Amino acid sequence: MQNKSKRIQQAIEVATKAHEGQLRKTGEPYIIHPLAVMKILEEWNMDEDSIIAGVLHDTVEDTELTLKNVEEQFGKDVAFLVNGVTKLGKARSGMKNLDEYLPETGDNLLKLLIATGQDIRVLIIKLADRLHNLRTLSALPPVKQQKIARESLEVFAPLADRLQMGRVRVEIEETSFRYIDPKRYEELKKLTKERLKMADKKLNKAKHSVEALLKKEGINYTCDGRVKSIYSLHKKLAKYDQNIDRVYDLIALRFIVDDVTTCYLVLGLIHSLFMPMDGRIKDYIAMPKQNGYQSIHTTVITKDKQVVEFQIRTREMHDYAERGLAATFFYNEQKLTSAYTEGRISRLPSNLLWIKELQETATKLASGEKVDTKKLRLALFADKIFVYTPKGDIIDLPQGSMPLDFAYRLHSEIGSRCTGAIVNGKMVSLNTKLKQGDIVEIITAKNQKPNPGWLDKVFSKHARHKLISQLNSILPGSGKKKK
Repeated sequence: MQNKSKRIQQAIEVATKAHEGQLRKTGEPYIIHPLAVMKILEEWNMDEDSIIAGVLHDTVEDTELTLKNVEEQFGKDVAFLVNGVTKLGKARSGMKNLDEYLPETGDNLLKLLIATGQDIRVLIIKLADRLHNLRTLSALPPVKQQKIARESLEVFAPLADRLQMGRVRVEIEETSFRYIDPKRYEELKKLTKERLKMADKKLNKAKHSVEALLKKEGINYTCDGRVKSIYSLHKKLAKYDQNIDRVYDLIALRFIVDDVTTCYLVLGLIHSLFMPMDGRIKDYIAMPKQNGYQSIHTTVITKDKQVVEFQIRTREMHDYAERGLAATFFYNEQKLTSAYTEGRISRLPSNLLWIKELQETATKLASGEKVDTKKLRLALFADKIFVYTPKGDIIDLPQGSMPLDFAYRLHSEIGSRCTGAIVNGKMVSLNTKLKQGDIVEIITAKNQKPNPGWLDKVFSKHARHKLISQLNSILPGSGKKKK
């Protein structure tokens, strides 16, 4: 184990000794698993405490090592993380310790999140654990394979999505789908391969044209191709009556550049070469997705009549798109939990406000207070809808959103001055549920101010947070009247 710190080396030795004699279903020594989890966390550039907790994550539950032993040797933070992962495992098994607080829901995923809400790193460690278990799923009998694959698709893939860990989400979905519906998986894999073969020459021609222009302009870049995942294609085909010709983003060329200004410059250069398709330019840099994803997407038609999607982003945006919250730890050079403990929760970006909600819910439960988890669950795991501004800009919102959610997503000032909304050319009330593909226009007035009654007319965590903040600045405490 090269380039390991003394603490990590010590953790490996402790875990190896603790798991001695234990075997995995694959027949390998059990220590193979925690070491694989450690490697995944290292690839995600997680902090040292998280990596050590990954090595030790099964020791307290499966060996004679105690939590006190862990704390004495590696400190309170590591012990806290190991305890969190242990609790998470127990939460998935029965959640009995939370049933007395949450009798109204049988939703183990929500209970799981609340149980570990005090430190989001616990969830990241658990994702690494689940990822390795999926990679070795073939060692289990078919019934267990199906069970674990379904749970992974329904629980851990959405969790990775909320953490904006795109690469992890795709691997969980792909592996799970391959076990759940192997026939469909192979059909779509073959279909994708055929399409790639058909488009290869034209795609390379488009790529070389753009690269030649970027080099001429002296732009520093890297380029790679992205093929839509099998599971994502499966879901998209269901929307388009299984017509793959309507899936324009099956293949995408991704250009990664140094800064935001260059992103827009590259967009202009691409459009100087190819004709952009109407309504297919998506500026997620100016308007990031709710989970924080940023990139420019444009779909063009080349001179060879090939439809190609281009994605343009900075290196930091790309890293965040791939590793999500794990990248946030790396770029912020601090543990997000320190922001909680030091009372700096307000510094969390809007796409991570659901973490704050988990924190608050966990605190309430710890004090014995009963909480309404219905809204929390919907905010965390509701499906997304895509709606449009009158100019054609696409905005993604959680399903269940209303015009005020849309307004606050555009800008907090637009939200605060909202007097009405026009959806698909018709005036609607502010408690109208928006639907996929709606065109939404917000009517504002300079003298308008937010009022507490709006709390029943917002759904998204982002809009609620902005509204409560504004209400408290106008009338302190007014934002607390309704939950």
